[in-house]
Amino acid sequence: MATYPTAIPLIVDIRMEWASRQAGSRPVIRATWNGAIIAESDHTVVVEGNHYFPAESVNSKYLAGSETHTRCPWKGMASYYTVTVDGKTNRDAAWYYPDPSPAAADVAGHVAFWRGVHVEEVGEDGTAVRRSALSRLLHR
Repeated sequence: MATYPTAIPLIVDIRMEWASRQAGSRPVIRATWNGAIIAESDHTVVVEGNHYFPAESVNSKYLAGSETHTRCPWKGMASYYTVTVDGKTNRDAAWYYPDPSPAAADVAGHVAFWRGVHVEEVGEDGTAVRRSALSRLLHR
């Protein structure tokens, strides 16, 4: 009979994930750049693999409006922020939909990040939580 040594951690991870969902807990997601916490929330909305943070969870002192706009075929017109921390600038590293389409209504009032802004789940101690790929899919 074959043994699968990697299956046990996966089973444990899935059971822990199931238990946390049953308890009603939600993961805390944090966005950092250049050593600063830009946003942190346990109520992000995940769309196309991106965590959208509620606007009130974003530290606006790091954001400045940008003239950049792009159009998503199903979400609508996106606007951007430039992120600045300790004198370093990350142009258009955050985006949001000021008036999303009805299909994307869940991202209204939310901000997402890219271009080197690190977005990860953090535990109660503030350190990154490592999850299996399957668990990450289940945690959406």
